[in-house]
Amino acid sequence: MPTSTSDPAPGLAAIAATLRAAGCVFAEEEALLLAESARTPQELHAMTARRAAGLPLEHVVGWAGFCELRIAVGPGVFVPRRRSELLARQTAALTPSGSIVVDLACGSGALGLAIAALVPDTDLHACDIDPVAVAYARRNVEPAGGHVYAGDLYEPLPSALRGRVTAIVANVPYVPTDQLALMPAEARYHEPVLALDGGPDGLDVLRRAAAGAGDWLRPGGHLLIETSVAQAAAATEAFAAAGLAPASTSDPDLGTTIVIGRHRTWPAQNLASTEPGQH
Repeated sequence: MPTSTSDPAPGLAAIAATLRAAGCVFAEEEALLLAESARTPQELHAMTARRAAGLPLEHVVGWAGFCELRIAVGPGVFVPRRRSELLARQTAALTPSGSIVVDLACGSGALGLAIAALVPDTDLHACDIDPVAVAYARRNVEPAGGHVYAGDLYEPLPSALRGRVTAIVANVPYVPTDQLALMPAEARYHEPVLALDGGPDGLDVLRRAAAGAGDWLRPGGHLLIETSVAQAAAATEAFAAAGLAPASTSDPDLGTTIVIGRHRTWPAQNLASTEPGQH
């Protein structure tokens, strides 16, 4: 243990008490993680103070656990949530080995990295508009052989990917603007608004992502985006309006909903003529 006492328990108890007084619900577990992460007693003291001041635990220790991976994160970058593991696993289930995958609005790159760990020989491409997110994504994604680009949604992707992508995965911001003030302080004060604010109904970025997906997906490819149960119907409508065949799935235990759009193998404008009973 990084503490210099022969019995670390009293030190951990004191750290946990400090964290509990600061409002940390899982104070004992966090105290142990801080003690395991600190290299010296002085660093442990500083880390405890930062956490007690409200900095997200993941920013303090420098990583977030996601799909059994350690994802590098830090101040100014969105922390991947456990609920998004459903999005990663659902995407992996729809993605054959050797596929091209795009992690859109990638943040730290956690989703793409998790998919690449689950699907052999993934050709991973990730992009984000936030320079801080891009820097962390490069730390996470490039050592795994992926590519990271800076820019808004599809804009920075290489044109050679058009029509060849098997899966586009995105955890775009979906908090309605007037609900940002209700989010936990850790998110409001330490994560970029750009990664949280989804516009008046929370679906502004989702609609843009859906509208552009058809240009990049191969026939039968999929767009998968995380949203909330309350937004699922409107998100599904947005996918359909973009010419994707929509579906959704939820996990009550994780508290998450995913909208899935399949790229049709025929032009959207010809769908009416292919409906049963119409010729």
